[in-house]
Order: sequence, then C-alpha cells, then structure tokens
Amino acid sequence: MSFFQRNRNELKSKGIDPARLPPGQYLTDRFPVLHVGDVPRYSPGEWSLTVFGLVDQKITITLDDLKQMSSVTPTFDIHCVTKWSKFDTTWTGVRVRDVLALAGVQPGATHVMEHAEYGYTTNIPLADITTDEAIVAFAYEGEDIEPVHGGPVRIVVPHLYFWKSAKWVRGLELSDRDAPGFWEQNGYNMYGDPFLEQRH
Repeated sequence: MSFFQRNRNELKSKGIDPARLPPGQYLTDRFPVLHVGDVPRYSPGEWSLTVFGLVDQKITITLDDLKQMSSVTPTFDIHCVTKWSKFDTTWTGVRVRDVLALAGVQPGATHVMEHAEYGYTTNIPLADITTDEAIVAFAYEGEDIEPVHGGPVRIVVPHLYFWKSAKWVRGLELSDRDAPGFWEQNGYNMYGDPFLEQRH
C-alpha cells in the first residue's frame, strides 16, 4: 500500500471524509515552509499594498489601513502543489474584493497579477480572487502571520494550489488578459485547481 493510500485510510479511521483531500495529496498537521528567495523583514510601517492597472484610481494602503477595514475570519483547507494539504486552517483578513473596490475595478478587468517581494508574481482570474474566501490575510490562527509563512500580509485563495496565494504581497495589478507569473513561466499550470491536479 502506498504512502498516499495509507494517508487516506487514516482519514477514514478518524471520521474525516477523504473526498476533502485532492488527488495526489497527503494530509499533514505541519505547515511546511516553501518559497522563492529570502524572507523579507519589514520595519514598523514599512509594508504597503498598491492596487493598480485597470482601476479608476491607483491606491496604496498600509497595514494599519488594512486592519481598520471590515475583516473576516474564515476556516478552510489549503493545498500545496508539492502535495501536502492542511485542513481547517483559520485566517483573518480583508476580502480581496473589498480592497479592490477602494480603487474601483474597471469593467474590462478579467485577471489579477499578484506582485510580491523580490519580483515574485502569480496570475489569477478576477473571479477567483474575489470570492467570499479570498482574502488579504494579516493573521493566522489568531496570531500575526509568521514571516516564513508570508507575514505580515499574504493573499489566501484556498480553492487553488497555494502558490496562487502570494506571500509578502505588495501589489495587485488588474488586467484585461491572462499572463503567466513566476512559476507559470517555469511550467506550472496557469490556473492550478488541486482537485483536477493542475500542477504543470
């Protein structure tokens, strides 16, 4: 019996529906650390997020601005393209659509390019980053997000592989077309649905 099958059997023995686990994934209680480049460090007040592109007005918000907005605290499963999944993670943040609304999304916008530190980018359809669960997150399990997990602020879009949820996000660029980000240029799938195993 394979490791993956044993892992699924363990879910059943614990009364967890194995259908929650996408194909080719295994469940872990850990939170593995995977990223490109160094972990950035920010001085107080240094982090900001800019919304630009096909918007009525380019805006830049600070962490204080973000925390003053209406926030939500959803709980959901997350899935990494490197095959680990983690169930029932709880995040606090502001819905991405509420942040975008501050800039005014123009009618022709169909996609968003997430820009993060060190030039990292990832593309995502506008419809996917404006769901109820898609958030600009500033807390994980009730605490500040650790720098290695993308703190102070990261995007969280739980229904896609987690590389689509940029750590250390600094910009959201609205566009009228799809374009590959960092990993997409290196062979990753343009969309990244874990239940369809859209890895590469």
